[in-house]
Amino acid sequence: MEIWIVLIVIAVIAAVVIGIYNGLIGRRNRVDEALSQIQVQLKRRHDLIPNLVNAVKGYMQFEQKVLTDVTNARAAAVSAGSQGVAAQAQAENMLTSTLRSLFAVVENYPELKANQNVLSLQEQLTTTENQISFSRQHYNATVLEYNNGIQTFPNNIFAGMFGFTKREFFEAEPEATSVPTVDLSLNQPPAAS
Repeated sequence: MEIWIVLIVIAVIAAVVIGIYNGLIGRRNRVDEALSQIQVQLKRRHDLIPNLVNAVKGYMQFEQKVLTDVTNARAAAVSAGSQGVAAQAQAENMLTSTLRSLFAVVENYPELKANQNVLSLQEQLTTTENQISFSRQHYNATVLEYNNGIQTFPNNIFAGMFGFTKREFFEAEPEATSVPTVDLSLNQPPAAS
């Protein structure tokens, strides 16, 4: 009879450990999936930027520094992807800042405001920026759930034993929390009533 009690206790402990382990694996996989969604949107953003730079290059002969800054920030953002979430977030925030500079300069060129290619690229980039923001929010929510999961009792006992470590949030800098607002529409007088 005593052996059955011992076996039942061992089975219950094993079931609890397996449940905790599988729960932590599920949370970690959701974090990885959420990060991959950010990566998809960032790749789309990185792919749109050279097209935008090429579309405005001919009009902006005197603004080469802005174009160079955007190109360099894009290259840094692409390479930062392999350096971890914090480095990537910092590089992406810098890219957002340089894109704001580019769009501010575009405002000074009426020909660009009327260019359908530039308008289309700007719209695609704005849509992508929104998707990045949503993906970042989803990622950060899954990281919060995962980090809470590995830090609460009794999960924290087994998380350390199984090598589960805290994940970093994909942080946006305060000035990079909104999509750049750009009006590339033609400057037309208001309609008469």
